[in-house]
Amino acid sequence: MKAVDIGSRLELLVDDSLIASMTGGAELRQHHPVPQEVAIVHDEAWEGSGGNYHSIFQDGNVYRMYYHGWQLSVSEGKLDLPHELVTCYAESDDGIHWRKPELGLFEFNGSKKNNIVLVSGEMGAVKICAGHIAMFKDENPNCAHEALYKAMIFSPNPHGLLPFKSPDGIHWSPMSDTPVITRGDFDSQNLAFWDTVRNEYRAYFRYFTGGTMGDGLRDIRTATSDDFLHWSDPVDLQYPGAPPEQLYTNQIKPYHRAPHIFIGFPARYVERGWSDSMRALPDLEHRQLRSSAQDRYGMALTEGLMMTSRDGVNFKRWGEAFLRPGPERPGTWHYGHQYIGWHLVETEPSVAGAPRELSLFATEDYWTGTSSQLRRYALRMDGFVSVNAPLSGGEFVTKPLIFDGSELLLNFSTSAAGSIRMEIQDAAGAPLPGFDLEDCPEVFGDSIEREVRWKNPASLHSLSGKPVRLRIHLRDADLYALRFAL
Repeated sequence: MKAVDIGSRLELLVDDSLIASMTGGAELRQHHPVPQEVAIVHDEAWEGSGGNYHSIFQDGNVYRMYYHGWQLSVSEGKLDLPHELVTCYAESDDGIHWRKPELGLFEFNGSKKNNIVLVSGEMGAVKICAGHIAMFKDENPNCAHEALYKAMIFSPNPHGLLPFKSPDGIHWSPMSDTPVITRGDFDSQNLAFWDTVRNEYRAYFRYFTGGTMGDGLRDIRTATSDDFLHWSDPVDLQYPGAPPEQLYTNQIKPYHRAPHIFIGFPARYVERGWSDSMRALPDLEHRQLRSSAQDRYGMALTEGLMMTSRDGVNFKRWGEAFLRPGPERPGTWHYGHQYIGWHLVETEPSVAGAPRELSLFATEDYWTGTSSQLRRYALRMDGFVSVNAPLSGGEFVTKPLIFDGSELLLNFSTSAAGSIRMEIQDAAGAPLPGFDLEDCPEVFGDSIEREVRWKNPASLHSLSGKPVRLRIHLRDADLYALRFAL
């Protein structure tokens, strides 16, 4: 078996890419974000009940947020859209408390006192829809200043995705007078970014598996580009071992701490039909009113999933929800609920004195009244999936690895009685002298980065560059990630 060169990069245990075997009670276990405060309420007239498709990223000392504003109103048998989609902007100093700056760029109901950065309508030879959109800061080192921020914007006529640019994230203009990606349906959040590992732009967008809009399942395609203008033929994503499901969004991006790994949070869309359980869910009167316009508007449900990939095309998709609809309460358990924003940001801990954590954001109250809102959720750093074992114990052995470094660091959590011990083996699986399991004192606690030591004073550096395996024994413990440090 060829050794995997991991160098000194962080390796998340989100899949079995590095795992050769698991025994005892060891298993991969998905973890779930914890709800926090409401981050922002979309209560302005131009934001409306349909504020959604959020893009969130840290940009130096400021956190930026983009989202579409849209009022979805319904009367008996009819869906009403008082105004076309607009793109709005918010910002924050900490990723937790958000403000809506008065930008004065576009008029709405006779006033420019709003936070709108883009409006739908005719723009030269094309018509843009300022809703199915995701803004990002370009990390391409050769990016021109006037295009430091970019986005793909849906054009219904002619049909496709139109590249946009901005020097400051506020003032936007097209980079082309015709769409540059045309083979897709694009009626969802369409996104793109610069891949710092593979040195290319990558886009992800909606298509239907049946070939035409509404035919087959909602699913995801990807394409790549060297310049954001000329794109490869689209490729359909693959999910080995996962059942066919409706994926409403994709929310894929390289994980910033381990950018060789793509992490996506697609929204699973499920039409459950009418039943006693459906009628027992919140907001029944409004649910029935929505269904009078179109049945699925009232009885479809959505929630957040998680999937990961090492190549951007083949994804391990967890069947169990990453972000369930949660306790039944007004504004939940409906179509549009728990759409996770694109993407994660680091924020200060929810518990004072703890390490920094990951924050992600998901929609609530979508299409249930006159406003919608976005709730923040907290997740342990790197804490998406762990190798977990009960107190009775379990262990796993890695595939042959080549590392670069002199110490081994773990992101882990144990109970007071639990522990982790490590053994380093040669490529054939024989323990190396001084690095066997019995020579490793038990590691216990809860740390984002803890060094593993052996009784042997010899440095790990003597093994650097040589194929080795790791045998890891766990008792009532979770191991989230590891890396070798120089």
